Amino acid sequence: MSSTLSLVWDLESIFPGGVDGPAFQAALAEVENLTSELAREIEGWSPGQSADRERTGGAILPESLAAVVLKLQEIQKRGHELGAFTSCATAQDVADESAQAARAKVRDLGARVEALWSRVDEAFLAMEEPAWEEFLSQPGVREIAFALGERRELARKAMPPRQEALASDLAVDGFHAWGEMYHRIAGKLRVEVERDGEVRSLSVAQAQNEMLYHPERETRRDVFAKYEAAWAGAADLLAACLNHIGGFRLALYRHRGWEEILTEPLTHNRMRRETLEAMWEAASQGAEQAAAFIQRKASVLGISDPAYYDVDAPLGKAKSSLSFAEAAELIVDTFHTLSPEMARLAHKAFAGRWIEAEDRPGKRAGGFCTSFPVKGESRIFMTYDQSLGSVATLAHELGHAFHHAMVSKLPYLMTGYPMSLAETASTLAEKIVTDARKKATADPEERLAIVNEGARRAVTFLMNIRARFEFERAFYQERRHGHLSPARLSELMLEAQKEAYRGALSVYHPLLWASKLHFYLTSVPFYNFPYTFGYLFSHGVLEWAKAEGKNFEERYMRLLRDTGAMPVEELAKRHLGVDLKKPEFWRRAVALALEDIEEFLALTGPQETGSPGAGA
Repeated sequence: MSSTLSLVWDLESIFPGGVDGPAFQAALAEVENLTSELAREIEGWSPGQSADRERTGGAILPESLAAVVLKLQEIQKRGHELGAFTSCATAQDVADESAQAARAKVRDLGARVEALWSRVDEAFLAMEEPAWEEFLSQPGVREIAFALGERRELARKAMPPRQEALASDLAVDGFHAWGEMYHRIAGKLRVEVERDGEVRSLSVAQAQNEMLYHPERETRRDVFAKYEAAWAGAADLLAACLNHIGGFRLALYRHRGWEEILTEPLTHNRMRRETLEAMWEAASQGAEQAAAFIQRKASVLGISDPAYYDVDAPLGKAKSSLSFAEAAELIVDTFHTLSPEMARLAHKAFAGRWIEAEDRPGKRAGGFCTSFPVKGESRIFMTYDQSLGSVATLAHELGHAFHHAMVSKLPYLMTGYPMSLAETASTLAEKIVTDARKKATADPEERLAIVNEGARRAVTFLMNIRARFEFERAFYQERRHGHLSPARLSELMLEAQKEAYRGALSVYHPLLWASKLHFYLTSVPFYNFPYTFGYLFSHGVLEWAKAEGKNFEERYMRLLRDTGAMPVEELAKRHLGVDLKKPEFWRRAVALALEDIEEFLALTGPQETGSPGAGA
């Protein structure tokens, strides 16, 4: 792997000239034209009208409906490409007004496409079973039968299609606009820190890295205080955004007749409630060991009062300045031990500049991987700081890219795997890279650092994610009765964190509700438990991989290709032979996830607790 790998991604190969360039504008115009043409084609179309009444009894011809569905699939695929590009453009520079405007246009276009789907939904609901079966047998349709059947079932549980289309239209400048507002507010926040007599202005993403991963506690504590203050300064606006997002969503649920708050996230994740409950039951048991890790780590650091900003602190003398090129080589080599296909994909991503990793102000916080289904590539966004955590994040996002590659040859409507399974390939990739570093080192200090990295990830998925889940559930319960103030939102977050962390911390992060962008994603609520699902499920998959040996790669790729074709319970039963609704699988997965914590406790042994203020 070249030592001169670029930390800046290549978007020019997708749409030269960016959102204002002729390539993007032409592609946008083409999708708009295709959408308008299809709208005109079905303008007078309704379930009760047909050009062939004798044959259909007034219903729409199955072959006519099939043609419309296949055109919609293509439009949606091209729209995805445009949306992914605008996401990348706004993430790399939150102040780019042209990118923001292009993103708004694509959202408008998405609402128009969804309105066309509502007409299709009407047809689906009006079809008798014989006509439905005939429709599913049409060329091109039989390959996407699962996705269409799922859509039909959702339409039965939702408002009438015309009302759903109206709601989708209104959401563009209502619901989704509040989510976009969050990104604008967060993107402009700055955290001022002083280093060696010089004041640096950090983005919230840069500040978060220092707050969590800096080796000096005094620096972590100082940045944490300023980080909290930055979010507190915008708390009133962010609370308004969150309240309006929650209020819109709850109003939609009310009109759909959905009393259960978890109906939408469980549906989107193709998951039964019994599965979620079994997972959290096992995770809750594992939280006790995670709390023991926090206390032991604090003792090792010479701290008597562990705080939120101490949980992810580095330990040991592991190589802390792993260059981007070194990280790339490590990841590719590690992937190759499990799957040569994964390694080839990762090499292609590095060589092809799919990754935006530069540490600079003006970028959006967090990280993501997005697919470009027309181009057949992915793009990864993150801020690389040479830490073990950054290496893990890089491997994680490359796992997403591999998953995208596995489904890229399928019909577009069959590539829509749920969030829970979206986190499987990524967390597995992250774990094998961490485990490979641990196995390769003979240095006990470096081993301790790597074990600490694995243990802190267990804390994240068993505790931090649980706190986010419980906060969001409490927020939606209270939001039914009115707006929540910033102070009340912080109270709910503090309560959730204290419970999830088993009271192991002296200082928490009550403004996590403001700083965590996942709460403001309007595509789907509860973007938290899928991470824990993916983390634990990937441990089960990895254990299966070790048992399968050389047969694993092809079976793993088949599993990933099936993630858009069935509920999670069926996928696990078919490929792993396990029942996700029962706790046995999850308990075993938690036990595997706790191995780093157990090793950490063994490596460090009993420690003397530091005196109050030690290490500060």
